[in-house]
Amino acid sequence: MATGLAVSTEDIDVVDEVPVSPVRDKQRRDSLEKHLQRRPDVQDLKNRHILLDTKAAPALQAQQQELERQRATDNLKKGLAHRPERQDLVDRNILPDSSAAPALQGHQKELERHMRRDSLEKRLQSRPKPEDLVKEGILEDDENPLKDT
Repeated sequence: MATGLAVSTEDIDVVDEVPVSPVRDKQRRDSLEKHLQRRPDVQDLKNRHILLDTKAAPALQAQQQELERQRATDNLKKGLAHRPERQDLVDRNILPDSSAAPALQGHQKELERHMRRDSLEKRLQSRPKPEDLVKEGILEDDENPLKDT
């Protein structure tokens, strides 16, 4: 009876079909050694989250992982409970005072800036001249910024 040992590599599945008979024991041992030499190291398995990166006993690792998850959940709940209200963030200029969708808020802010600039330019063009302000008595003759001295 022949049994096979399936070993998975990155690209293909290799099946060891060497019989388990004592006659070919050395060939089987050599095959096993080759597979053991190609296996990933412990740190690689930890980096790929196959092995847990912990110093706890294997019997306690599941409980340790559940405790860590519970601690993270508690911290998140505590943070959400102490989160400031939206209006407080708007008052502190952290959030914009807008009911527009977040994707549109940048365009809305740019439009507001252009509207303010246009309004300011319009008002600057229509402001009275210093001579008119002197005639109306708003400015004194020596306060005229355009007067040649």
